[in-house]
Amino acid sequence: MTADAWFEIAASACLILGALLSLAAGIGLLRFADALSRMHAATKPQITGLAFILLAIGLEARNWATVSTLILVMLFQMLTAPVAAHMIGRAAYRTRHLRRELLLTDELADVVDRAATDLATDPAKRPE
Repeated sequence: MTADAWFEIAASACLILGALLSLAAGIGLLRFADALSRMHAATKPQITGLAFILLAIGLEARNWATVSTLILVMLFQMLTAPVAAHMIGRAAYRTRHLRRELLLTDELADVVDRAATDLATDPAKRPE
């Protein structure tokens, strides 16, 4: 077997694995109960699936121009997906779009209550 055949087999395996992980992320978005669970499904398997798909493209293309672009795409996704998930989780928590009975511990309750009390006593602290 030649090296090209091995690269194609590896690229095919990465593409299938990435597609399955992305499918799992989509199913998780549809099936999970609340926003916090959906946030987890939208980030973890989606980023890993994207990594495998980009690896498959890199193995198939095998030139530095393509690989460097793929590295930038992956870096951008790895930097933005956690921030977006954090903001979605924060908005869901503050607007009560979550199922409290699914939370094992609520570490933000005291902080949010204290912030609400501070805003009620001093309206000047309200963000604009």
